[in-house]
Amino acid sequence: MTLFVERRRPAFTPDLFVRVALAWLVISALLIATNLSAILAYQFPDPDDTLRLLQVRDLIAGQAWFDVTQHRIDAVNGGVPMHWSRLVDLPIAAVVLALRWLIGQSAAETAALIIVPLATMAVALLLAGRIAWRLLGEEAAGFACLAMALSVPVIEQMRPMRIDHHGWQIVCALAVMNALMARRPYVGGWIAGLAMATWLSISIEGLPLAAAICGVTALRWLRDRHDRDWFVGTMQGLAIGSLALFAATRGFADLAQHCDAISPAHLGAFSLGALAATGLARLEPLPRFAQVTGFALIAALGAATLASFAPGCTTGAFSQLDPLVDAFWYRAVGEGLPVWRQPANDILQVVIPPLIALAACIRLAGRSSGWLRRWWQDYALVLGAAFLVSVFVVRAGAVAGALAAAPLGWLVREWLRSARNLRKPGRRVLMMAALALALLPAMPLTLFAIALPARAASGEIGPRVSECRIDRGATVFRHLPTGEILAPIDVGPQLLFATDRTVVATGHHRGAAAMRTTIATFIGPADAAHATLAARGTRYVAICPDLSEPATYSAAAPHGFMAELLGGSSPAWLEPVATPGDSGLLVWRVRD
Repeated sequence: MTLFVERRRPAFTPDLFVRVALAWLVISALLIATNLSAILAYQFPDPDDTLRLLQVRDLIAGQAWFDVTQHRIDAVNGGVPMHWSRLVDLPIAAVVLALRWLIGQSAAETAALIIVPLATMAVALLLAGRIAWRLLGEEAAGFACLAMALSVPVIEQMRPMRIDHHGWQIVCALAVMNALMARRPYVGGWIAGLAMATWLSISIEGLPLAAAICGVTALRWLRDRHDRDWFVGTMQGLAIGSLALFAATRGFADLAQHCDAISPAHLGAFSLGALAATGLARLEPLPRFAQVTGFALIAALGAATLASFAPGCTTGAFSQLDPLVDAFWYRAVGEGLPVWRQPANDILQVVIPPLIALAACIRLAGRSSGWLRRWWQDYALVLGAAFLVSVFVVRAGAVAGALAAAPLGWLVREWLRSARNLRKPGRRVLMMAALALALLPAMPLTLFAIALPARAASGEIGPRVSECRIDRGATVFRHLPTGEILAPIDVGPQLLFATDRTVVATGHHRGAAAMRTTIATFIGPADAAHATLAARGTRYVAICPDLSEPATYSAAAPHGFMAELLGGSSPAWLEPVATPGDSGLLVWRVRD
């Protein structure tokens, strides 16, 4: 049995940078090539990416730093305040401002849509590769980068045009794991805490995993009282980092207890936890029972603080959505649903690599000793927590996939070495098949689908792509009077991007009232829709008929407003507006 001992290499070396840079160049070239048509057509992967660029545009145009309201959404009611962090806006704005004087605003934005996601991926590759480099060797570092590149949940969040916050969440998670590898507990704990503070400032979705990481640092204290600085440093870094980032990105004008972003209740819980952890450390040496009791009290103190000052947040950020919005929007957002609600392809890609990586962590812990054994045990706990979160919210699979990269890199190296030494071709084939399954878990389903010519001929493989080109159809608004547009929720951001108009709603839950108006209008009768639009002063209606959202409304209300529009029998109070024939966008003007 191979025995691993303490072998942490220097933090960064030229060889590590070279290996990661080569992997990044190859992956970037492939991603640009495969996404080139989307880049040229300005087809964003998700409405959130469109709205993120609009938020950056507004910032560059002079909107206040602390004002993250989208004033062109539900404008008649003052706009929709967003819960997004300005931290994610900074790199996008930096690229645009650095290049626009040279190549113009539009080209600078296109460059940012390519540069920022690929730069995010470069940082993530470096952090994942560094874990494997320091603990497992050069080959494993290269294979860790390969595992990252082949992880669909990871690459989906860092491909060109994907500028929303999910890629930075991956970076923060990997930064935490690198910090937990530090030689000095207090410094490593502080860095881990600051990385988690940044993560939570970007997206509060990281809160369950942040709690698990704090638990791991507490476990280190339990195993060895000399490691108490891990927990103390982490809690202090999380509390002070969160306070600093809140002041820098949110300001103190809005001190409401929001459930979808770090708010005063969260800051209070973090601060009390840090103070309690510091005080508990001062009481050492303590009996084991006293330590465990102290940790339980710290956790209870944080939970009680949240429950007291933000009781509505104990059931989740979306628990109080209007039933109509919940049914037609929230439950239709696939990436927010549990893994068992996903297609088989996605289930395999989210589930198999982290599970194989977990098994690799357990093997590494069993074959190691001393510090390294404890490290792989801790890594398995964090990876396991990330995997459990992804089971219930599938978009979290990107973090689990990134954390799986280092142990998968080691496992691939071991399997390749074993395959070279196997003399029987059958066993070698089985070993290579296992390797392919670990890196490309959906490949068997893909091959099976290709092998079914009847399905292939019928075009049933893969999701149907909309032919609607909003950017082309929206050119008609240049020649029309100013006015608000009623459109399906997912179409709203693209209309905002392609025009200077306002829309009733987009898919962002702080604008739930306007979302309810949109949904109720489309599924209700045409006469009620006319009354609603007249009361708001809405001037236009626009839809892409081949998207799933209009079909959902039509199926729910076969005699409703949307069903009439899709059926080609628009009510008399709507006047059709001619749009370019290749756009697929249908537009009507509300008659006075």
